[in-house]
Amino acid sequence: MECLAAVSSLSLDAYQIRGLDEVLTPALAIYADMVDANVRAILRVLGGDANRWRPHVKTAKLGFIMRRLVEAGVVNFKCATTLELLTACGAGARDVLVAYPMQGANAARVKEIARQFPSARVSALVEAAAGVAIWAGSTVSLFVDVNPGMNRTGVAPDRTEEVLGVVRAIRSAGLEFRGLHYYDGQLRQENLAERTAAAHRSYDGLMKLATALEAGGVAIPETVTAGTPTLPCSLAYAGFRSSRFVHRVSPGTVVYGDATSLSLLPAEYGLRPAVMVVSRVISHPAPNIVTCDAGHKSVSADAGVPTCAVLGRPELTPLHPSEEHLPLDVPPGAAVPAIGEFLFLLPRHVCPTVNNFDDALIVRQGTIERVERVTARGRETPLGVAAAAQ
Repeated sequence: MECLAAVSSLSLDAYQIRGLDEVLTPALAIYADMVDANVRAILRVLGGDANRWRPHVKTAKLGFIMRRLVEAGVVNFKCATTLELLTACGAGARDVLVAYPMQGANAARVKEIARQFPSARVSALVEAAAGVAIWAGSTVSLFVDVNPGMNRTGVAPDRTEEVLGVVRAIRSAGLEFRGLHYYDGQLRQENLAERTAAAHRSYDGLMKLATALEAGGVAIPETVTAGTPTLPCSLAYAGFRSSRFVHRVSPGTVVYGDATSLSLLPAEYGLRPAVMVVSRVISHPAPNIVTCDAGHKSVSADAGVPTCAVLGRPELTPLHPSEEHLPLDVPPGAAVPAIGEFLFLLPRHVCPTVNNFDDALIVRQGTIERVERVTARGRETPLGVAAAAQ
């Protein structure tokens, strides 16, 4: 697949780690220098303006990495869970959008965290006037979630009167209207020109909605678009540059990178994978098969099979994983990895892969510098008792 072919030129030397004999595998390795380089690369793409970036921290997951983002000047985040919100606020975020339609006890927990961190500006999503009431009396501000055609959440952009009704309900409840949220994650055509054309047609509809809202007396403070695949599309859209609102983009995968994002983003961005799953070969079950200890409980299979690429060994093809086992096809004539040999696996989808691990090795210049908890892995206890963020 093209997304895996994109990593064939990567050098294994840059990812080797000293002292692996003492490491339990599979292990999540985060290369701190490469994370920092990716953050600098995105800031260059954004013209050096960290205020334009609202990364989704479902990728970063670690409080350690969120703090590094804050230290780099990135202080506006998105998240999907209360544990991610708690971790981001604890890492020093100044503005966090919970980009998920919270209900019931989940919404109550968001309000509780907002009270716990009064210096952080916490906002949430609504898509209908009836959904505003659960936020009344809180410090949480609200974005209207606009459906970009993904048909996952949100109100369609051509339903102007409905959106106006939501904004009026927000104001009537004494809450702050923060703007529009528009996650166009369904656009991931491999050809960037085709993806950009589709995104720009979609943004035309969003801008038509924004113009109608402004004509109706609604000032739009901020509009959030773009995950990783549509980042270049959003940045190339002239309408955002000439708008009255603050336009922010929200790619999160770019912090770590993965095989898919490498293939979808321009090479001139200069992004490199900053996460590997370190695995050991554990079996030679057949002449052309070796098995390593990185099944789908380690490397996420949600993006399909193969789930990853083997760094430095592009001839090895990962086959269908089971929970703890990942068999790999070895073509005729290729060197067969030895039992116990380490393989460095680059996931196709890094976000759920990070979420598979309790801890991460923080690697710098080939040395394991420390072990950090994957702080926002999973979720808080369902009984409403706050989970520790440390």
